[in-house]
This record gives sequence, structure tokens and C-alpha cells, in this order.
Amino acid sequence: MNSLRRIWAVPLCTRFSSSTPPDFVNRNPRNLERMRIARKPDGYHLEKPGRKFWHKLSIKASQRTVTAEVIHYLNGSVIEAKTSEWCLRKHLYSITDTCAYIALGKVFAQRCLESGITEMYCDIKPLPGGKVEMFLKQVVDGGIKLEEPEVYKKPNPWDQLRPEKPWEVTES
Repeated sequence: MNSLRRIWAVPLCTRFSSSTPPDFVNRNPRNLERMRIARKPDGYHLEKPGRKFWHKLSIKASQRTVTAEVIHYLNGSVIEAKTSEWCLRKHLYSITDTCAYIALGKVFAQRCLESGITEMYCDIKPLPGGKVEMFLKQVVDGGIKLEEPEVYKKPNPWDQLRPEKPWEVTES
């Protein structure tokens, strides 16, 4: 029993010591993307759907269900919402009509905000007054921007205009 007390007592003493490590390691894999200094993949210039994005909105509609998802350029699908999910399906008359697209847009925007994704690339061109346009309107009203910011480029010393650094907070 005494040996266990000695083992547990050592980390407590070191935890409360005043000497802290000089380097901080941020283990958030999306941190560089949020600060706009991560590299965006370019892909090949001959590819039709370009790859210059960190997160991309994708909508897949079949005869039975509608799926909306966020695709990360490295990890694939990150967030997904379907009209065939029971929590959404029980409130819908049909899971492929306009009301289903509107409800899916609200749920999808909420899930994106809960996971910390507020900006994504969208290359979808909806028809005016169509279901997809209603979906995108609900996503935008939910607080999601459908365009990603540009990558921060360090200005040269001779540049006249210097953009604000995205990691510095200036409050008035």
C-alpha cells in the first residue's frame, strides 16, 4: 500500500511545480485551417471539379433519401445528415420533397456549427426556386458561409498593403 502512495505522489508534485514546458503543442488537427495558414491542395489544373478546398459541401439525392455531407480533403466525410435518419424522418411527410430539403438544411447547419465548421466550399449551382436552393438558403441562414477564406500569404517587406494576420485579435 505504501508503494502505491509513493507512485501516485510523484506526479502530483510535478504537476503543481512552477516550471512549465517552454513549448506548447496544439493537438487540434484543424487548427492551421482555422488560422488560414494551412496549405490548400491544388490538384491538377485539368481536373473538372477542383480540389482547392479544406471542407466541401456535397449533396446526394436518390429516389429514397437525400444526404448532405462535409468532405475534408484528407479524411473524407466528416459530417453527414440524411433524411432517412429516424430523428428527421419521423417529422417529415416525404423524405424527398422540398420540406425535407429545408429540414435537412437546418439540421445540417446545426451539426456543422456544433462541430466547429463554419466555412466550407460549395460548387453546387442550384436552379432558381428549386429544392437545392432551399437547402442552401437554410444552411446559410443557419450560420454557415459557403465560401472558404483564402490562404494567408505573408507579405513582402516592400508591399504597401499588408493584410491583417488572422491569428491576431484586435478589439475596439
